[in-house]
Amino acid sequence: MRHTKEESSCSAAQVIDLISTVRELDGLSSQELNKLLRDSENFTIQYTTEKGSLLKIDVEKLAGLLPLHLIAVLMSSDRDEALLTYLLRGIRLMHSLCELAPRHAKLEQILLDDVKVSEQLLDMVFYMLIVFGCYEQESHKLGVVPLIHSALVACSLHLLTACISSQWQDLVHVLLAHPKVDIFMDASFEAVRVAIEFLEIKLSTQHTDFDNKSNLTAEQMVNYLCNQCEASLQFLQLLCQQKLFREQLLSNKELCGKGGVLFLAQAILKLKIMPNFVECARVVAAVSRLKAKVLSILLSLCEAESISYLDEVASSPGSLVLAKSVALEILELLKTGLGRDPRHHTDRTYPMGFLQLNAMRLADIFSDDSNFRSYITINFTKVLTAIFSLPHGDFLSSWCSSELPMKEEDGSIEYDSFAAAGWVLDVFSSINPRDPPSLEFTAVSHSMPQASYAHQRTSLFVKVIANLHCFVPTICEEQERNLFLNKFMECLKMDQSDALPGFSFNSDASKAATVCRNLRSLLSHAESLIPNFLNEEDLQLLRVFFNQLQSLLTSAEFEENQVQQIQEKKYEDSMSWDKFAKLNISENHQEAQSKGGCSSPSLRKEPPNLHSKSGSVKEEMCENSTFQDIEQIFVNEHADQGADATREDKGKSGRSASAGMPEIDRDAQNVETSGSDTSTTRGKNAIEQTGNGEFPKSSLPIKESGNGGNPEEERVETVQSEEKQRRKRKRTIMNDKQVSLIERALVDEPEMQRNAALIQSWADKLSFHGSEVTSSQLKNWLNNRKARLARTGRDIRVSVEVENSFPEKQVGAGLRSNDTPESPGEDAYNIQHNMSREAQITLRSSQNSP
Repeated sequence: MRHTKEESSCSAAQVIDLISTVRELDGLSSQELNKLLRDSENFTIQYTTEKGSLLKIDVEKLAGLLPLHLIAVLMSSDRDEALLTYLLRGIRLMHSLCELAPRHAKLEQILLDDVKVSEQLLDMVFYMLIVFGCYEQESHKLGVVPLIHSALVACSLHLLTACISSQWQDLVHVLLAHPKVDIFMDASFEAVRVAIEFLEIKLSTQHTDFDNKSNLTAEQMVNYLCNQCEASLQFLQLLCQQKLFREQLLSNKELCGKGGVLFLAQAILKLKIMPNFVECARVVAAVSRLKAKVLSILLSLCEAESISYLDEVASSPGSLVLAKSVALEILELLKTGLGRDPRHHTDRTYPMGFLQLNAMRLADIFSDDSNFRSYITINFTKVLTAIFSLPHGDFLSSWCSSELPMKEEDGSIEYDSFAAAGWVLDVFSSINPRDPPSLEFTAVSHSMPQASYAHQRTSLFVKVIANLHCFVPTICEEQERNLFLNKFMECLKMDQSDALPGFSFNSDASKAATVCRNLRSLLSHAESLIPNFLNEEDLQLLRVFFNQLQSLLTSAEFEENQVQQIQEKKYEDSMSWDKFAKLNISENHQEAQSKGGCSSPSLRKEPPNLHSKSGSVKEEMCENSTFQDIEQIFVNEHADQGADATREDKGKSGRSASAGMPEIDRDAQNVETSGSDTSTTRGKNAIEQTGNGEFPKSSLPIKESGNGGNPEEERVETVQSEEKQRRKRKRTIMNDKQVSLIERALVDEPEMQRNAALIQSWADKLSFHGSEVTSSQLKNWLNNRKARLARTGRDIRVSVEVENSFPEKQVGAGLRSNDTPESPGEDAYNIQHNMSREAQITLRSSQNSP
């Protein structure tokens, strides 16, 4: 404080005059003071007090002495309720003078241009924040001090915008030029943390009766505390959004290296809404916005380019432990938010802030950091597993849609320092007010387009999975290899109702199929988010995870089914043996008695061996057709999986995986299969795995051979045939609506593929009804359609015997009755049902063709 002894040792009369002035004028707004100044002479106003006495005040002297006077008062040893109330009056009067300064050149010269007074103003704010950051809470838990304390912190911070500049960039330049800027940073974060802890005490209070001194309800007190805390935190948030201030903060060892920011974040994230406040919509929304704002501050620090905030945090064992506890609170927020069924609407009268979105952004950042990846994997995989175990309809509406049932809205509070200080002063200055004044600050909503919000949310979901499954040998530790995949498989065996309590889950029997189906749909939807919301690398990692998970699920399901089917087979064999024995005993009873009780030789026949390579295969399959059907389904699915993996390894990417397929399939987007897989073991097909313990040879279906062929070769032919059929999977780039539109257009324009301008026009039209369709894609689709319909016309004229003799000629994937779409984007129409109509179109088109 740069002031002389003469200035600090003001006369007693001057001090008394200042105290009287503060008590009389603090209730006057800047408009009322302006009116008094216009009617005054020589910048001296005359004011009649409540007692009727006339008070003359030199405004020029008041503006020069008030900051120094408040510092002297603050240094008093008795920091009780009366002192805090007086300080709040002085801060409010200081606000009015600063707002009045631009309208009076003389006052502006004193408060804004005089370097000495400006330094005193900054010193006053800094010193107040230091004192309020060290305030003892134990002796003031249930009194009125928490209300005054929170108002003093908020008003002191916002006084900076009044006395320096309302432009945040200009304010940051002045603060950074101050030699005590690091002290200001430490003190402001700590003062806000103390105010938050006062709020936590009031929130945890179970009673809702009136306060003894103020007659305020618990809801009124908590709502006021929420407003003041949010105003202070919003001030820090706006400062942290300025690059220069953020970089200065990152170099602050107390706030970053020793966890000062994390302590504030932890205090806010631990705020809980007690049952008696659940119905208070304003309180619930304010607490949610507090959490969203502190997450936004953490995001600003984590996304800084100059210094790695997480590296700074990890440099100290204590701050690293603190950071992990904050990360755990963030995951709990996500668990609560994602576990709430969005179809069950809650009261959204007030904006709640981007709480879930900011939490997912931080989860993305933490999961991508080597210091936190394992911790996130251990503590969040169960929630991710539960999400993928949701019923398919619930999963699609939550993660594969552009229109969510409910989205978040950010909000900022419009804070008025004069009104905030006046409310609490009026409440405590009145004697037992029957009807306390009401105060409510407007929370302005900042909404995001619904589709943009949904796409950002889904892209962050994909990024978290990609980060957890990614393994870079030069960065990751060896124990992290496949940690997420193994943890995911482990969580699949658990009860997941507690992970997402707002949803109901299907039976465990269909959990694996549900997970694979949901992952397949997410892959399909994620492709449409590239490049605006997602990058190809994250999508590729999701494909790798899907392929490896599907392989593990299929293997586990096969082993389980094998054990169960062998047991069922043994039981059926024993039942057939008992029935056969009883029948022979009944027919040969007399003969057996005449031969001394010897049984028939047929009764000593062994039951058929499940793993036998000889004998009547047809008879064995007839005895247990159910077992063979199950095996056949499994072989088909696994052969398909091997074909997909082989196809993906050749292409090295999801978009070129089908290069070896017919043209009708190659130009379309796959909505069932995933893309390429970088794993070296994923390229093996079912044939290569036969006989290595993965697929027992006896479990493969054996077809009858009229020429006594080798059964092993027949097994290979069977699997190869199934693999070839599954390679020809139906693929489409358009949804049902788009296909319907283009089909109707082709009735009038059967030769559309010959008209480039018409193709471009229809590509633009179709893009409005689903995923984007380029002109080249549409042209390929039209050519493929014409070729497919030509083949269909030829197939109609071929007899059933010829079709059965040459199944490979049936190239059209839509002709298979067992090919049902599993993805919502898959083509829904059946070519087989429309053969006659399309054949007619083809014949008519061929007649018009040259």
